[in-house]
Amino acid sequence: MSGVLDLVRPDLRDFGGYVSARREGGRGRVWLNANESPWRSDVDMDVGRDAAPVGLNRYPEPQPPALIERLAAFYGVGRERLAATRGSDEGIDLLVRALCRAGEDAVLVAPPTFGMYAVAARVQNAPLRTVPLVREGLHWRVDAEAVVAAARHEGARLVFLCSPGNPTGETVPLATVARIAGALGGQAVVAVDEAYGEYAPPERSALALLDAHPNLVVLRTLSKAHALAGARVGVVLGDPALVRVLRNISAPYPLPAPSVALALQALDTLPLASTRSRVAQVVHERARLAAALAAMPEVVAVHPSDANFLLVRFADADAALAALARAGVVVRDMRHLPDLGDALRISIGAPAENDAVIAALAPAAGAA
Repeated sequence: MSGVLDLVRPDLRDFGGYVSARREGGRGRVWLNANESPWRSDVDMDVGRDAAPVGLNRYPEPQPPALIERLAAFYGVGRERLAATRGSDEGIDLLVRALCRAGEDAVLVAPPTFGMYAVAARVQNAPLRTVPLVREGLHWRVDAEAVVAAARHEGARLVFLCSPGNPTGETVPLATVARIAGALGGQAVVAVDEAYGEYAPPERSALALLDAHPNLVVLRTLSKAHALAGARVGVVLGDPALVRVLRNISAPYPLPAPSVALALQALDTLPLASTRSRVAQVVHERARLAAALAAMPEVVAVHPSDANFLLVRFADADAALAALARAGVVVRDMRHLPDLGDALRISIGAPAENDAVIAALAPAAGAA
């Protein structure tokens, strides 16, 4: 048995899941095994798949081979290490369900952080434990020793680290990830959520640690940098034994055929070049917007960011929100989170959209 498989709920370790018509296998010319319509819809589109029926009247492959191969090559892992999911959100949910027995096995998070970890834990009735990030001036730090101690004391089976953090924007150092994963090797899976990883220097990705730590998982998505938020395509990358469990407990047909087709196109050479160009523009605009906001008297602080957003503190966040609303600019209010009672999260938009943020806030700052 794989070491990481010992961390999976005992009742799921050998669970095969639902064997759908596509998963059951078989190749043929006349498809009569899935109770589908034999006719294509009037609103159908061509969504070809390798050696499989074409058309939206047919169910898609549960883990489309062409997409798995392309994603595995893109992230530099073997195909057996990757499960495709409906965005990162499904990956989070699958991990909690696979690892945590209701009412027993805890999920540990480091707030302020992405709220879906707590939601998934609550739905599973998994106890939620927290070790707040340490704030040091403008920077945030994961207290590795405190996380390890709390995970051991509270019986955590799953630890989420968001890197770059949402809403903090900072990456977790690889030494910190390695310390936590190494210390919890026999007890917990450490999941590093890299939804914003493309906006950070590539050498900061925890993908580099997968081979050394079987209990480490990395979550990635095509929603952000690849501009496919509406397609809902994400991945869980980790130990093959754990990946098999996640595939077995997922929905029978998790990825719609149009989403698969779009993802394959996005991972072609020319679209990837465009993605890299857009990422570079976001990084440039991030620095420009940060400098403009930091110069405003009403802005208390602009936190450093490796993501496609800025966490900004205001002397009067209500006034800032009102000024932005009058200009038709919608941002994220973070004041409900720990230690962020004065903070707003502002996504990096196109240059004209960032200019709108600056123009909306500058008069309010000048009036103060």
